[in-house]
Amino acid sequence: MVMLAWALCFNFSEVRGGSMLPGIEDRDRILVDHVSYLFTRPERGDIAVLRYPMDPSLDYVKRVIGLPGDHVQICEGFVWVNGQLVEEPYVDPDSNDPYALVDTTVQEDSYFVLGDNRIRSSDSREFGQVPHEYLRGKVRARLWPIDRASVFK
Repeated sequence: MVMLAWALCFNFSEVRGGSMLPGIEDRDRILVDHVSYLFTRPERGDIAVLRYPMDPSLDYVKRVIGLPGDHVQICEGFVWVNGQLVEEPYVDPDSNDPYALVDTTVQEDSYFVLGDNRIRSSDSREFGQVPHEYLRGKVRARLWPIDRASVFK
């Protein structure tokens, strides 16, 4: 019974691509919690697995930056939410996209997501805001490779 409950709530997934570098690398194995977003809303900074809005059969891993009602601005590589500069220690400054220009308000029941490797990420700058129903789960941990295993907030 415990194994069945575990299988319904969590799954292991292999990351494809480098849009979340340096924190999550291509071929890392992550643990995804599929229950959290059924009962609670995502928080700013969560790493989430979502259905790619342009092809919902594909899953993407991105960081939640903007919540419903937030005013998100990106200019010269810096992200501002509701007029406050977002501290992003997980982003390598060399991976910022200095040419990205965004000024949007996040719609009700939607989220603005970005990859940590901004210059190499397909995210809300490209495909727009993500509806809540496209969120598949919260990334809880990286389990493989073992030497980089870690738990995420």
